[in-house]
Order: sequence, then C-alpha cells, then structure tokens
Amino acid sequence: MNQPANAMSETAYPYKAVDQPCAYNANNTTGVTVTNWSWVACASGYPANPPCQGTQTPYIPSVNEIMKALQGQPLSISIEANKMSFQSYSSGVFTNAHCGTMLDHAVDMVGWGVDSVTGLSYWNVRNSWGTSWGNNGYIWMGI
Repeated sequence: MNQPANAMSETAYPYKAVDQPCAYNANNTTGVTVTNWSWVACASGYPANPPCQGTQTPYIPSVNEIMKALQGQPLSISIEANKMSFQSYSSGVFTNAHCGTMLDHAVDMVGWGVDSVTGLSYWNVRNSWGTSWGNNGYIWMGI
C-alpha cells in the first residue's frame, strides 16, 4: 500500500466520534502541509477549474491517474454511505456493485493494494466513523 512518508498520525490529530467544532491546532506541527489542491473538473474542461455544475459530466480519472495523485497525499472523495452493505462492512475487499451513486459522505482515499487472500486490487479508504467500524476505521474498496 502507498502511504506518504510524512503522514499525519492518529495521535497528532485523533478522531472523536462527536459533533463539535474542528479541533485542528496550527501550533501542533505534524510535518504535513497543503501545498496544492484542485476540484475535479468537468470532462469538457479537464484539467481546468471550476468544478462541475448541475448536470455536467465530471472528468473520471483513470486508475493510473488516481495512483499518481495518491503519491504523497490522501485524496478526499465522496461516496454513498447510506447503504447497509457499506455500513456493515468489516473486512476484505468491498466489491458490492449495488453500493450506490448518490454521494452523501466524504472520506479519504489514502492508498491502494492487492489482497493477498483473494488477489483483488483495492483502494484503501479511511472513514470518519472511528476504529470500531470496518477494518479499524478503513475499508478496502475494489478497484
């Protein structure tokens, strides 16, 4: 799995399963800085900004483009998390084709890998529901 060498640790910025103001403290230096970011652009304007509006078709990057983008930083992505198949995930590569397309939840894609048991390739995705959900707070989403 691809992990950035200077990733922010869970200890430095722990998850707390409560609604509260952001607890980020700029004085808590972690070695991680945001140097650049961009929105996913529309297919007709890629790689230009602004993001898609209304019914415009977003640009969908290839697997190789996503892997390249993951080198050195996580990617913030949107998924549909209101399906029971996602909510009850506990281990292995999640390959449910009926997981939904109505985006309602933000997560971080942090890397990729290949399951040594099944040989399936996956994206390693960190959820915000704490370590009691999924595989210690992560889900392996099939590529």
